[in-house]
Amino acid sequence: MGRGRSFVIVLACLLSAAAWLSISAPSIAQSLLSGGRIDSIRVEGTQRIEAATVRSYMRVNPGDPFDPVRLDRSLKNLFATGLFADVNLRREGNVLIVVVAENPIVNRIAFEGNRRIDDETLQQEIELRPRVVFTRTKVQSDTNRILEIYRRSGRFAATVEPKVIQLEQNRVDLAFEISEGPLTSIRSINFIGNKEFSDSTLRDEVTTSEASFWNFFTNTDTYDPDRLTFDRELLRRFYLNEGYADFRVVSVVAELTPDNQDFIVTFTVDEGPRYRFGVIGLETTLRNLDPETLRGEVTTFEGDWYDASEVDKTIEALTEAVGDFGFAFVDIRPRVQRDRENLTIDIVFDIQEGPKVFVERIDIEGNSRTLDRVIRREFRLVEGDAFNTSKLRRSRQRVQNLGFFKTVTVENEPGSAPDRTVVKVEVEEQSTGDLTFGAGFSSADGPIGNIGIRERNLLGRGQDLRLGFTLAGEASEIDFSFTEPYFLDRNLAAGLDLFRTTDDRDDESSFEEERLGGSIRAGFNLTENIRNVVRYTIENRDITDVDSDASLLVRSEKGATLRSSVSNELTYDSRDSRFDPREGIIGRLRTEVAGLGGDVEFLKTSVNGGYFYTIFEDYTASLRGSAGTIVGLGEDTRISDRFFRGGNNPRGFEFGGIGPRDRTTGDALGGKHFYTGTVEMSFPMSLPFDLDVRGRLFTDFGAAWDLDENSIPVVVEDSSSPRVTVGTGVSWNSPFGPVILDLGFAVVKEDFDETEILSFSFGTQF
Repeated sequence: MGRGRSFVIVLACLLSAAAWLSISAPSIAQSLLSGGRIDSIRVEGTQRIEAATVRSYMRVNPGDPFDPVRLDRSLKNLFATGLFADVNLRREGNVLIVVVAENPIVNRIAFEGNRRIDDETLQQEIELRPRVVFTRTKVQSDTNRILEIYRRSGRFAATVEPKVIQLEQNRVDLAFEISEGPLTSIRSINFIGNKEFSDSTLRDEVTTSEASFWNFFTNTDTYDPDRLTFDRELLRRFYLNEGYADFRVVSVVAELTPDNQDFIVTFTVDEGPRYRFGVIGLETTLRNLDPETLRGEVTTFEGDWYDASEVDKTIEALTEAVGDFGFAFVDIRPRVQRDRENLTIDIVFDIQEGPKVFVERIDIEGNSRTLDRVIRREFRLVEGDAFNTSKLRRSRQRVQNLGFFKTVTVENEPGSAPDRTVVKVEVEEQSTGDLTFGAGFSSADGPIGNIGIRERNLLGRGQDLRLGFTLAGEASEIDFSFTEPYFLDRNLAAGLDLFRTTDDRDDESSFEEERLGGSIRAGFNLTENIRNVVRYTIENRDITDVDSDASLLVRSEKGATLRSSVSNELTYDSRDSRFDPREGIIGRLRTEVAGLGGDVEFLKTSVNGGYFYTIFEDYTASLRGSAGTIVGLGEDTRISDRFFRGGNNPRGFEFGGIGPRDRTTGDALGGKHFYTGTVEMSFPMSLPFDLDVRGRLFTDFGAAWDLDENSIPVVVEDSSSPRVTVGTGVSWNSPFGPVILDLGFAVVKEDFDETEILSFSFGTQF
């Protein structure tokens, strides 16, 4: 009975509550959302923002009904502006009231605790700025961005805590308190799945390196996810170039060590089988083009190990060769057929006519200092030309070779018509002025110091102005040089040189020589790889400080002479680098005639050249040689004009150690003729230190011989027989400057030659 009474009471309460809700809820909803029209809209809570601005974001106006959909949209619009921390809508009769709480304004942003990354860098990366609306979403986003910057610099232990300081007039100061933490280094790099190549070999192919005490000059031993992504591509290229066409990187995992101080990076790879080139074919539908005439441009050969880089080289070579035949629009695509059973890859280079596209215009951006014409004159394309990819690539290389720009980006974009393209050039200028102080030591010249002032892009016109001072133990020099690369807007480089040098040759020939003079020159390109330079030089040479016991031939030439000469230098250069060539040929022929006035008359000719070839990977073979001769025109040649061999050419002998020599005094007299040659192999050295050190093995040979018949009674030792040296050496591009050391051993020599086993040089500029 009691239980039934309780049930009745509970049921009655529930029914009463339901009845109350059924009456009250509609009445509350109706108060705002339904019934009647809006007579007016009143805005409350604004401080800086005008009420009219708030109303402009509303989707209802006075006279409109209280529509719940439009009111909801109005509420969302107001929040979406980012101007308000809170927005409420309420109704009083037929008046719609909008109550807002404005977000504060940022007064000042400060960074505290940052030592490795400066305030300016951090400020550029974040979104918030002074006088910008403050929102917590933006603060959180900027906090994450700062953390990301520190992580990319290798500091994964960094923490960032934003502090908000409330000010009057609804303003705030924002301070990011940063704890940078230590660098998170790469403790080890491991590889899983590699059978053909060792871990150490693969580590040399990726840019990420393991932490070591000698890596304080680089940051490659810190964790960077973008760098690891690039390393995946480097590994893929390496294996493709080695013939592993099915290679793939399964995964790259970076795990923090238990102490959260370092990362362990693991690459999981699937090498797959190694392929050889199969049949190499050439096909084309171009009229009047026999594909077999292009066979010499193909660098891939049947039976060789597959190499993806050689396929790319062949496509480039074929594109340029077909262009030389007059086909401006070419599309070359390799058709690849893989034979997994025989492990061969057949390739057919399909040469087809590409779409006919012409250059509509060339737009140049980013050159705030360098004049447009300085860049345009390096382009192999002009407006109206047929678009050519190889010429565009060569144009970019020529602009980059100017040395005026940090980066050069050349892209083509659609033009005003389907057969038109716009070439867009974006450059980032860099400093072209140099003030250098150098120091070093050379076994040939002793201590060396130099000061140089140079501007390679004078007034943005591409002109080169240089003033240098060099002081060495055996020589000193002051020189001034000015070059206008496009004289009178022609492809003609005109220049002026002034110099004063002092050369101490007491050790080899018992005299000192001073030179004072100048020259004017003009250089121009005959083809893309052939350049000719014509030079007129006038100088005064003075042989002084002749030792009392010097050779009679040396003493007879004591005093000053005036030389007036014209020279021509023809150079062919197809090397891939002027400073560290690995591929290509260079040849130079120089002829000089003296006697256009002055006191000395002679004809002097020299030729030198070199061939560089990468045998495999980073092993480079080179063959270099030189030869020269001088004849007096109606008079004997002089010691300062003849050839002195030794020192660095050939190695293993002192400077002047090869050639005619006074038997009594031992003074080197120089030869009228010479020749030298070098066979060299250079290779990377696998050292436990991540240093840019290359070793080399070499054989040098050469000779210098012959003097004019002279009435002065001097007994001369002379021989044209070849001298031969063998040796080894290393070169290191150190952070302090280049270091070069060679050990040369003379295995074939004459008794009167002067040998030198060790030669080295090092120096730096700062």
